[in-house]
Amino acid sequence: MADLISIPLSRRDFLSTSAKLGAVMAAAPYISRGAAVGAGKGDTLNVALIGCGAEGKILTTAALNIPNLRFKAVCDIWPYAATPMSRLLQKYKHDAKPFEDYREMLSAVPELDAVIIATPDFMHAEHTNACLKAGKHVYCEKLMSNTVEGARSMARTARETKKLLQIGHQRRSNPRYQHARDKIVREAHMLGRITNISGQWHRAVTDDFGVPKGQEMTEEKLHKYGYANMHEFRNWRWFKKYAGGPISDLGAHQIDVYNWMLGANPRSCIASGGVDYYKTHEWYDNAIAIYEFPTKEGIVRATYDVLTTTSAGGGYHEYFMGDEGSLKISENPKFTKLYREARAPEWDPYVTAKLISRPESGEGAVVVKPWEKPRQKMALPAKVLRGAGAAAGPAIVDVRETAQLSAWELPVSFDKPIHQPHIENFVDAITKGVPLNCPGDSAFATAVTVLMVNEAIAAKKELTKSPEDFVA
Repeated sequence: MADLISIPLSRRDFLSTSAKLGAVMAAAPYISRGAAVGAGKGDTLNVALIGCGAEGKILTTAALNIPNLRFKAVCDIWPYAATPMSRLLQKYKHDAKPFEDYREMLSAVPELDAVIIATPDFMHAEHTNACLKAGKHVYCEKLMSNTVEGARSMARTARETKKLLQIGHQRRSNPRYQHARDKIVREAHMLGRITNISGQWHRAVTDDFGVPKGQEMTEEKLHKYGYANMHEFRNWRWFKKYAGGPISDLGAHQIDVYNWMLGANPRSCIASGGVDYYKTHEWYDNAIAIYEFPTKEGIVRATYDVLTTTSAGGGYHEYFMGDEGSLKISENPKFTKLYREARAPEWDPYVTAKLISRPESGEGAVVVKPWEKPRQKMALPAKVLRGAGAAAGPAIVDVRETAQLSAWELPVSFDKPIHQPHIENFVDAITKGVPLNCPGDSAFATAVTVLMVNEAIAAKKELTKSPEDFVA
């Protein structure tokens, strides 16, 4: 990435040292084993997009901000999606030819260096494996696959072909998340011992997607590509053949952060959910899960719930709770806070924060500000102890019940689309050899963790996993 920042921070022994977040970002924790790098002519990367739906549009919009990336082709079985995407890219001077079949695209555009895949989950393994075997690096959206077997095949193909495979858990490349994990949680140990995690994504009721008049595909074509009908094609996330439901669609983003932040995988999961509202869907419209994560400091119990019938409860966030502090974090900055327990050692402010470099355009820079003073204090009600009667003596306040939580803002901000840093990391891994932030081997463990929820709901009992179950 082009953005580097210097952040001296102090606390205990850590308080007297200086650290560069930029160096941490360049030394990501996961490296794709045996990956080939340096593809493309110079630093220009020729890419194609497979899947021109909503997520494909989001990724393309973010990728257009990366100057050394050039789209050479787009592919989608629905002309209603592929043709507008091709025209949009041509408007931005990308010679992106439209294709219906990815196999034809790979054959017709041999100069491709990489492929971005944003198709329904059940096609991820087929598309990814074919592109890797054709000698292309792959950026594939999450969830890695709707089956453990599919995800495992992707990780193994990446190893066999020695091509890079980045999975779209984009929070791992978000500077705010990187700062929280590497600096606040791990290096400064500001939360103390993490004991619990909670997370959620709540969405209001939404209607199913319809089909614009005159844009239906024939049954023959739908069946050729594995779809029963246009309704399921448009609403594939709700059907078991194509996806893993809301826990996969929404929860995968956040459950991945559990594993990544802790550096651990769960040993068990118990869950509940059901098709309680949308009677025309197959997948659960709500799910609640409880994980147990074994860590070197002890067990961390983690809950997660996804709701698709209400936006109440504070949107989407992950909450890491420790005995000295707690971190509430989200891609939405307004949901992000760091809380200090009164018993914790003092958190000295950041003493300096200097931007070392920024992109030539002057836009999209990561900014690290001096650590701000607490904006608010959350006071717990005092517990008053009295004698047998109201007049039996002066009230005694139990100070353990008056401890206050100081709420701090995370000092990191950036003004890029939230997917852009993750795509930048993918491009830099290919052209510069930097480590991937979410390669296939690591993402496989997340896929197992996420799919455990649906399995636990169906089994109606606690499921356990061994460490070997998370290895592809």
